[in-house]
Amino acid sequence: MNFPLQSVTPIPPIRAIDVGASPIDGAPPYQPLLSRGGLEVVGFEPSPKQFDALQAAPVPGCTFLPHAVGDGSEGTLRICRAPGMTSLLEPDLDVLRHFHVLGECAEVLDRIPIPTKRLDDLPEVAGSDYLKIDVQGSELNVLRGASRLLESLTVVHIEVNFVPFYKDQPLFAELDQELRGAGFFLHKFLPLISRVFKPLILNKDPYAGLSQVLWTDAVYVRRFTELDVLDDAQLLKTARIAHEAYSSFDLCGLLLHTHDQRNQGGLYDSYLARFGNA
Repeated sequence: MNFPLQSVTPIPPIRAIDVGASPIDGAPPYQPLLSRGGLEVVGFEPSPKQFDALQAAPVPGCTFLPHAVGDGSEGTLRICRAPGMTSLLEPDLDVLRHFHVLGECAEVLDRIPIPTKRLDDLPEVAGSDYLKIDVQGSELNVLRGASRLLESLTVVHIEVNFVPFYKDQPLFAELDQELRGAGFFLHKFLPLISRVFKPLILNKDPYAGLSQVLWTDAVYVRRFTELDVLDDAQLLKTARIAHEAYSSFDLCGLLLHTHDQRNQGGLYDSYLARFGNA
């Protein structure tokens, strides 16, 4: 849904980082902002085949780099049969074999030695607002290599697992603890993904879920109890992200109300008045 205040007050350009930028699972969460303009994206994709695909289909406003992002250590990229399973970690087949398809998708076809780069060391991402991470198990290393960058971010969109797909994979609990320590609150889960345990299969669909929750995307935002640490531009940019990317209209309203209190403005009332026409 289009942010209804674009004609009322200028929203500064938003800078986003996409770690694991290949659109294997469809459009990225920031696509609504990208489609309407005012968003600049720096994306990272270490898989050679997937990076070539990104380069072959340029997207206005997006720059893609072939770096593996992590904690700065040397790593090994495991190229899996399904591109969406490619990871710096080794697949945990003891877990994956309990579910249809996943074990076959995680078959490692090649191992490529590769250095990882810390986001804090990359000038291309300095001063960004919004971070999306989808790196199949290496999320904690990405965060730990971005401690300085996290101070400028207001929204983090991160894939989290509740069951390990890879050996020694940090799960939701560890990622949540890291982000809370960096000044974020969990805002929302996007749909929880489950799968059926073998040998049961539902309606001949190997992707059908039932009881066991496996993963989801989690959205984190700056603590709503500490919005005074955000400047006016950050409040407006975060409001637009909340509205357009996540339909978080109440959070958007809180950010605008905070901006109004600081500036004796009327953005919150304008937002409510224009909401039905957005």
